[in-house]
Amino acid sequence: MAEFGNGGDTASSRFSLFNRSMTTLRKEKPPQKPPQLDRSQTKLAESPRGGGSVVKRLCSFFESAKPSSSEQQHRHHKLKPSKSLEASESSLDSPAKSIDSSPAIWLPGTEDRIVLYFTSLRGIRRTYEDCYAVRMIFRGFRVWVDERDISMDANYKQELMNVLGENGNGKRKGHVALPQVFIRGRHVGGADVIKYMWEVGELGKLLEGLPRTKGGFVCESCGDVRFAPCGNCSGSRKVFDEDEGVLKRCLECNENGLIRCPNCCST
Repeated sequence: MAEFGNGGDTASSRFSLFNRSMTTLRKEKPPQKPPQLDRSQTKLAESPRGGGSVVKRLCSFFESAKPSSSEQQHRHHKLKPSKSLEASESSLDSPAKSIDSSPAIWLPGTEDRIVLYFTSLRGIRRTYEDCYAVRMIFRGFRVWVDERDISMDANYKQELMNVLGENGNGKRKGHVALPQVFIRGRHVGGADVIKYMWEVGELGKLLEGLPRTKGGFVCESCGDVRFAPCGNCSGSRKVFDEDEGVLKRCLECNENGLIRCPNCCST
């Protein structure tokens, strides 16, 4: 019995030790103390006077960051454009002024009409769009225009270069910028000038008294192409000479075997 009792005492001591170790492991961490607020912050929150002083300090800080009046004047002086720049901008805004300042260039025999040199080819997109825009502007006024397509007849290109000479508005020698407009025989300019005059209302005054056309009129002979196949050679550019028995170059058509439409073109 003594031995059993000793064994029970040892078992109980083991369990007590096990329980003590579990209790030590299960001990919770002590609760952390809440962070103490700064007394200055509590004072600002409690007293409205303290908050107002902080706002004033912030306002004074931002006001000090603003530029002074002298700095503002210096910046304004930098941003203000110079007189030369204003003059150049005014000249760009009014391209029609160059008509009066530049020497007059005349196209003989066209004092009663509008002559437009243009191209119908779309090789250069910008040039084609400018030519198309000018043609549509004149069609909006329903005035008759003597359209001379240099891509259909090389003689028109040479004619224009002879008239404009060194003032051909070309970027390189032998090149003429298109389109070019002559009104009552006098050279007016290109697409920029015509567009500007149309926008400000000066073009309509300049076209008063010129021959008009019906709205939506389309030539039945050429379809407003202004050219037709040559009737002498049927567009082949060659005719047979019966006296000599050989083929010769037709003298009535251009290099493309075309002539000006006799129905919609006066010349």
